[in-house]
Amino acid sequence: MSPLLPPVDPSVTAQLVAALTPRLRKRLDAGVAKLAGRPVARDGDIVRLAVDDDTDLELHAPGGVVTTVEAIRCGCLLAPDCLHRAAAASAAPIAEMPDPVAETPDPVAGEPSLTKAPRTAPPMSAPATTRPATAASAADDAPAGDDAPAGADDPAPESATPAQRTAATALHDAAAAVLEAGADGAGAVLQAELLRAAHTARLAGLPRAAGRAVAAVTALRAARDADPAHRLGDLTTALRDVLLLAHRLPEATGPELAGLRGRVRQPYTPDGSLRLYGLFAEPVLTSTGYAGTVTWTADAAGRLYTVPDVAPGGAERAAGSADRAVRIGDTSLTHRELSRAGLAVSGATVSPTGRLGAGAGVRAVRAPGVSWHAEPLDRLWTVPVAEQIARALAGDLDVPKAKDTDSGGDAGQAGQAGEAGDGTNRPTAQDGRDGRDLLFLDVTLIGTVREAAGECLLADCDGLTVRLAAAHDDPALPDRENLRLLALLAHGRGPGTRLRVVARLTPAPLPRAVLLAASRPTDPDAHVDLGLDRLRRADLPAEPTAGTSGDAGDARPAPTVQPATAPGEAPVHLLRRRVHQAASGGRRVLAFPGSKESEAARLRRYGLGTAGELLTALHASAAERARDPFGRLLPADTGRFATAWLGAAVYTEEVDRALCAAAWGASSPGLDSR
Repeated sequence: MSPLLPPVDPSVTAQLVAALTPRLRKRLDAGVAKLAGRPVARDGDIVRLAVDDDTDLELHAPGGVVTTVEAIRCGCLLAPDCLHRAAAASAAPIAEMPDPVAETPDPVAGEPSLTKAPRTAPPMSAPATTRPATAASAADDAPAGDDAPAGADDPAPESATPAQRTAATALHDAAAAVLEAGADGAGAVLQAELLRAAHTARLAGLPRAAGRAVAAVTALRAARDADPAHRLGDLTTALRDVLLLAHRLPEATGPELAGLRGRVRQPYTPDGSLRLYGLFAEPVLTSTGYAGTVTWTADAAGRLYTVPDVAPGGAERAAGSADRAVRIGDTSLTHRELSRAGLAVSGATVSPTGRLGAGAGVRAVRAPGVSWHAEPLDRLWTVPVAEQIARALAGDLDVPKAKDTDSGGDAGQAGQAGEAGDGTNRPTAQDGRDGRDLLFLDVTLIGTVREAAGECLLADCDGLTVRLAAAHDDPALPDRENLRLLALLAHGRGPGTRLRVVARLTPAPLPRAVLLAASRPTDPDAHVDLGLDRLRRADLPAEPTAGTSGDAGDARPAPTVQPATAPGEAPVHLLRRRVHQAASGGRRVLAFPGSKESEAARLRRYGLGTAGELLTALHASAAERARDPFGRLLPADTGRFATAWLGAAVYTEEVDRALCAAAWGASSPGLDSR
């Protein structure tokens, strides 16, 4: 994928690849590789790609996105039926699909957005005065003159339309074909088929499934291009979501269907006047070619609001956008300044996920900020760690519970939503807003540990040893360098340093999170945005020397701690490894003879009988190949293998979440919705 080319609409890529002859389709991957190293020149909305010394290819991108097939023009003799147009579209980044307003039915009122970008919160328990939304309660709300028995005239639950069922089937078939080939064999042709299915799903009113399909194609391209930012877990998660959504959509009804469909766009509703306090800012760097900064703020009740500035770009834009003025009202505050100051907003508009709108009627002025140790920000750190983990682990696909989730009501009800049993107001983030996976921790640095991805900090948090890793590895961002400097606090420069941090949970069998912001070691009332600000040695406590308080041993580096894996730990990695191998190498990798019987037996010995059965079924479906009467191999049953793989992937995810909750001492997430 070439970042120099403009994003191309998925439907354009699908149409161009579908128009190729079978002979040209076989040469498409080679054509994409050939264009990857060719020079690119930009002239306004036109991007010119030099196919060779005598031929240029033009991409017309009004607004920065190629939206039609005719916008890609080639100067070769075979145009427009040449290979170059399809190869250029396949090499370009994938554009966000436009909102099909007319074709997309409105989701059920009150449903939270369940698309990939915002992560919804777990359902909060209903107050004692609130009745569940059942048929009986609906009948009680009927007009007084209605004498029909309760539920007699209730409309049938909404079900998927024929177009949505067809789109779900197309998504399942396309994703199953990709899984059959794996990342190594899923070339431009299979990617185009998945993009075509995503476009069909978007037109049928399934934006959530379409978005996950596009994410799967993006992960496939990153894997095939050996992109350093590629993570096999991202590809596995995207394929699992596409197959799971396609599996559940045809039979879903009512609120479950609305959650599976997702929401096309985020409506912004008036929220009156807001007094916001800057919390921190973090860079955004996505695999789909978008970058920028998101500033997090909180109101007096502890509810989180975000001010985003995300647009097409790379790490340079992510680092530079922190010094751009926020686009709210007439304020001149930059994102870096807002993360430490405050904002008074009148006529505010807010999305269900807590994103502040920037409409013409919004007015905002600078206001004083507060430190993390002062109200109202201090209350974010008073929530017990176990409650924060339970909130963060709420499954994104637990859509049967979505009907109980507040879609982000009036800000004046924030206190009621977060009211604890002792009469105090606690921020719950249980209203469908962004930030569900944020952790607000008070930690003590105790050492470091080296992992395959680099060095992590070890910190004590209420008796738990937590691993704190860098949020970004891109050298243009200071995360990794800041982590190295903080590691000095765990060695010679004051081991046992107490810090207040903001982190994002990373589900793992061991307590683990990525650092986003931390209090300044020499000034607890100030904080450092670790993805935007660069720590300096002057920000650390002075290094102790011999002759000062304490003996010379205090200056010795603290030992690097290597926590050993518990000998009785459940070997879920045996199943997870096979799930990842299938996503990377395809069905044929699992069809080879190996130690599958011993692995299944080991899972059963540890009491994971279901995991053993899933592993056996996965290997059996991969190895099964029928023959015709003449002894020739028949095509593999991709649907059966995809079903076996999906069961193993979902089971592995749920066990990982349960192990993560146990590691943090939180309540295990429920499995009733799977």
